[in-house]
Amino acid sequence: MTKANDERERRRQEGVFLGLAARRSDASRCAGPARTAAARRVLARFIQLSRYRIHVVSEMCGVSSATLRAWERRYGVPSPARTASAYRLYSDDDVAVIKKMRDHVNGGIAAAEAARMVLDAAGPRAPVGTSGGDAFAGASERIVDAAVRFDPDGLEAEVNRALSLGPAVTIFERALGPALERIGDLWHAGKITVAQEHLASQVLGATLLHLLRLAQPGESGRRVLLAAFADEDHVLGLFGIGLRFCSWGFRSVVLGARTPPAAIARAVEALAPDLVALTVAIPPLPPSARELIDAYADACRGVPWIVGGAGAGALRSFIEARGGLVAAAEAAEIRAQVESALHARRRRRDGR
Repeated sequence: MTKANDERERRRQEGVFLGLAARRSDASRCAGPARTAAARRVLARFIQLSRYRIHVVSEMCGVSSATLRAWERRYGVPSPARTASAYRLYSDDDVAVIKKMRDHVNGGIAAAEAARMVLDAAGPRAPVGTSGGDAFAGASERIVDAAVRFDPDGLEAEVNRALSLGPAVTIFERALGPALERIGDLWHAGKITVAQEHLASQVLGATLLHLLRLAQPGESGRRVLLAAFADEDHVLGLFGIGLRFCSWGFRSVVLGARTPPAAIARAVEALAPDLVALTVAIPPLPPSARELIDAYADACRGVPWIVGGAGAGALRSFIEARGGLVAAAEAAEIRAQVESALHARRRRRDGR
């Protein structure tokens, strides 16, 4: 979209908001410069607070919705607010950032470098009303507090507020994930009841599932199967792992809790994934551990597989003996493990 089109869109918005301001302001019914100035002040306030859905922003900026989602997912450009249903709502500042990004990319600059330039020019955003200046930590604390108070409405409200903080994977890793961990610790310590823990898990789980659906890459790409061990009930972390894989360009398919090797084998046969990722919090006892690991290795049928979670380290020798990977501690290291395994598989297929 050209600068002329941008100016026409600005003038169209001005006309819309001026008309709205005129209808809502008694003062605007009278003619005169003072009344016009008052109407324009109302206009400025409306424009400042205006929010646009993604299809409107796509038309305004001449950038496809898929590209807007990809820029947000990969580079955090921009980080629009979200509705209670997690739909994106772009501000005028967000639109300005997108247009700068668009112009850089159209000028031949790589998207990653263009994003860095745009973010550097914008400078750091100062979070408002957060603990210690960290918006994510503040959101996490408020979510935990609402769970401790056994306040369902407050919990929903705080989770929805957290959705405006940034890309989905960052929201999970810095706000929702730590809140889940803290709530779990409080339950294990006997400081909250099972009912409080279940309420938090239900609200956060539904939110994470919705975020994962929204974060899936629009284009057809690599696919990862995510599942918990056969005796594993804790699955909310799988959604967070899925968000991370989505940010790496994988479509994440979550099979869920208590997934036996036979179910993995069936899914591998039907979906032909590029990777299988399993999680285990409490490792099985040694007599059955090797047998279970052997069954999972056979179920993957040559597809690279990786195991994470608190119990993975105890199973390292069994996993690595069958060609699996134990997830590293940091996301960047995990990505390197995954890419290396996928590259090795491609080389084997090519006979090199």
